Amino acid sequence: MTHLVRRKRYIITGQVQGVGFRPFVYRIALENKVTGTVSNTSDGVFIEVQGDEEALAGFAFDLVDKLPPLAEVTSKTEDELPAVDDETEFTILASEGKKGNRVLISADVATCDDCLRDMADPENRRYEYPFTNCTNCGPRYTITKSIPYDRAKTSMSCFPLCPDCKSEYEDPLDRRFHAQPNACDVCGPYVWLTKPDGTEQCRGTEAIVQTAEALANGHIAAVKGLGGFHLACMATGDQGQQAIETLRTRKNRWGKPLAVMAKDIETARAIADLTEEEEKLLVTKERPIVLCKQRSDAPIAKALNPGTQYIGVMLPYTPLHHILFKYFAQKISELPVLVMTSGNMSSEPIALGNREALKRLHVLADVFLLHNRDILVRVDDSVVRVQKGTGKPQFFRRARGFTPRPVFMENKAPSVLGVGPELKNTLCYTRDNEAFVSQHIGDMQNLEVYSFYEEIAEFLPQILEIEVEAVVHDLHPDYMTTRFARDYGQERNIPVLGLQHHAAHIYSVLAENKFSGTALGLALDGTGYGEDGTIWGGELLCVNNQSLKHKRLGRLAHIPLPGGETAIHEPWRIAQGILWNAGINQSEKEWTWNKQFSQQSKFLPQLLERNINTPITSSCGRLFDAVSAMLGICHTVTYEGEAAILLEDAQDLSITEGYNCPLNTSGELLELDSINLFQQCYEDWQRGVAIGIIARKFHLGLIHGCAQLVAHAAKDTDINTIALSGGVMQSFTVGTELPKALAELGFTVIQHTQLPPNDGCISLGQAAYGRQWLLNQS
Repeated sequence: MTHLVRRKRYIITGQVQGVGFRPFVYRIALENKVTGTVSNTSDGVFIEVQGDEEALAGFAFDLVDKLPPLAEVTSKTEDELPAVDDETEFTILASEGKKGNRVLISADVATCDDCLRDMADPENRRYEYPFTNCTNCGPRYTITKSIPYDRAKTSMSCFPLCPDCKSEYEDPLDRRFHAQPNACDVCGPYVWLTKPDGTEQCRGTEAIVQTAEALANGHIAAVKGLGGFHLACMATGDQGQQAIETLRTRKNRWGKPLAVMAKDIETARAIADLTEEEEKLLVTKERPIVLCKQRSDAPIAKALNPGTQYIGVMLPYTPLHHILFKYFAQKISELPVLVMTSGNMSSEPIALGNREALKRLHVLADVFLLHNRDILVRVDDSVVRVQKGTGKPQFFRRARGFTPRPVFMENKAPSVLGVGPELKNTLCYTRDNEAFVSQHIGDMQNLEVYSFYEEIAEFLPQILEIEVEAVVHDLHPDYMTTRFARDYGQERNIPVLGLQHHAAHIYSVLAENKFSGTALGLALDGTGYGEDGTIWGGELLCVNNQSLKHKRLGRLAHIPLPGGETAIHEPWRIAQGILWNAGINQSEKEWTWNKQFSQQSKFLPQLLERNINTPITSSCGRLFDAVSAMLGICHTVTYEGEAAILLEDAQDLSITEGYNCPLNTSGELLELDSINLFQQCYEDWQRGVAIGIIARKFHLGLIHGCAQLVAHAAKDTDINTIALSGGVMQSFTVGTELPKALAELGFTVIQHTQLPPNDGCISLGQAAYGRQWLLNQS
């Protein structure tokens, strides 16, 4: 009986390079007894297979059913080809590249269990080697120069493979086949310990041991990691308290909570009340920082997260981390938990290279644990939390482990650049139906961050091999990103478009959810430049992301910002401004801020009366700040969102009824009377009502008021889909209970799931707007 031989070609795109895809194809080809070839190209992975019907069917099934753990297929095409005579084997061809690649760049991945076993085995040649990896784990994005992803195009190109590593690298049946960072202590990178002046102390395992010793003795270490440097110190006991206070003093970072790394999941359970979903997030291959509720009996230093019951926890994600914790745990009697915060001065980007770190961090760290594998792209740790009710993750910062994973759009369109906002900046490039949002870049308020921004603005289009056809920026004329966009467009002679900040928020969440058409969008955040020249921040918009028309339907009541930018850092000014507008001045001696700011407080009415440097805002974030300050919880902020975070933590959760938050429907815009809401807080405070009760009733009153604002607009417009965005949606209370309240009213609620609701999502909204604008033009 003869078997008809056929030949098929598959073209696979997605995350299929640097993830063991070719050896996977090779193995299933051998198992199914087919011949042919597989190769990496700029268009994806090309596979040609030849065999009888049964063999080809088995191969096709395995190609879908047995994917490698890190592979993600976004498209697969299948064609019939003429059979090739006398073909007897299946081979892996050399990679080829050409302009216009269709390949997704893999994000960095935590060390896999197989590699951890290698590192723990004294008989294994990778015993305690801090750069152990395979095709299922290790660095990707942070060491990549260009695509296709091959060793010569990574920062490992300067480390020639030794015979043993080369044998693994060339064996299709080895899990290190074409693992581009593959190395060992014979041929690969190494670590060493230095003083702050750069004087080398020791190398190899001894350097890690001495770093653990320094940490156990209360010193601060700068540790070179995957996407940059961490500053590490003890997080427990009296030594931890002292070390954290020293770190805060040196870093000038006083109130903002610091993240910790726990040795393992058991240690994490000892410091946080972990839910099942939180545990799952902690052990994912992305290894983000997960915001969890701290255990009441956790032996964590109080200086770690003052004023909040939540703690940011992550687990080790590099071989170096695992070895460091092994020796650190041996040298202490407390739980093996270390502060692991970004290696930078406040407001600067994370340090990248050794010389840069020694120059910038020598005043912060007592010792430096360095290595000689270059980091080509700086990437901070990602920060997430589990949304109550849904169990789904919500991003606070999207970076390591997730970048540059794309957000998939509904249709294909020309490439666009969204330059992002001024704070919590990201930028976004699109390619066909993919939107590549950069890692968190930071606040664009100094030249160091702007230089980082320019690095990524140059790197992403190069690695994506795209030509941008339009650029979109915020309406604020003085943003660095606005100037960048105008220069960028002028240099390339392409359209430069402006999009209002809160509209961009809504375009972003619609794009994430592949929604097309008209929706109501509620954008609640700190500040954004409004189309009427005022400062917006509590906005109800009607947005059509096809016609690109949006209209402001409602807002929160205007409140004053006496002192302008200063009021954002000193929210007691906002509280006094609201009270002054309400005619409440007679109780100034009782105001909670009077002792600290009595002199400034006396002069504030003059600013208000004469309207000097007192802009008005509809900001929801500033309203939180004002209530927090009025109650004496937070008069000045040391980091963004501090006043609101502390106000939320003060809530008495036994309270189920909130204040009334009236809706004014008589004006051109619907107006939520947040001034009335504030006054109710003030009146209860004057009566001596407990702060926890007031804080809770404020949150519930605002949530109910926002729901009624939306309901009124929905009735007028006959729109049932509500999109929620803005930094206020990161509040545990608002982010959970507002969507629930809207759903109970019968609305379809869409939220962010792939990006943070804060300004980190703005660049996607801008890019979505720009690509639709180009489509509409054509």
